[in-house]
Amino acid sequence: MDRIVLPNDVLLNEVAQLLGEGREVVMMTKGRSMLPFIRGEEDHVKLCKPDSLRVGDIVLAYFENRYVLHRIIAINGNEITLMGDGILKGTEQGDRSDVVGKVVEIITPDNRKHNPGKAWLWRHTLFLRKYQLKVYRKWNKLKNKQLNTIKK
Repeated sequence: MDRIVLPNDVLLNEVAQLLGEGREVVMMTKGRSMLPFIRGEEDHVKLCKPDSLRVGDIVLAYFENRYVLHRIIAINGNEITLMGDGILKGTEQGDRSDVVGKVVEIITPDNRKHNPGKAWLWRHTLFLRKYQLKVYRKWNKLKNKQLNTIKK
């Protein structure tokens, strides 16, 4: 099967429409903002229309004229705050109605499927995240280097 890459605004507008119709959508992710739990251009996510939102959920939301796939870190009435797991600082804030989908499954390249979880420990150790991400990236780089050596 050929791979088609669409600009985010085109693809995610279609995804939002499908989710609004109550359909589930599986899509490949991009970027590094959700490391180490979601690896861009490797992992896929299954999204559905959210029936409820809780702190710790990973959601697709339309904030400030762009879509983001980040984790909810706070809910205050109708206002929600999102932050990517691979981000050291900076959040997005918006309304519950800005959320178009919720991640219900993460699918790895070898087709393993798992629940996204709430990442409680990860969310509560923000002060350590810089070091945790550094170790993760170094370990991943070494792993990829070994795989490339084996392939040759």
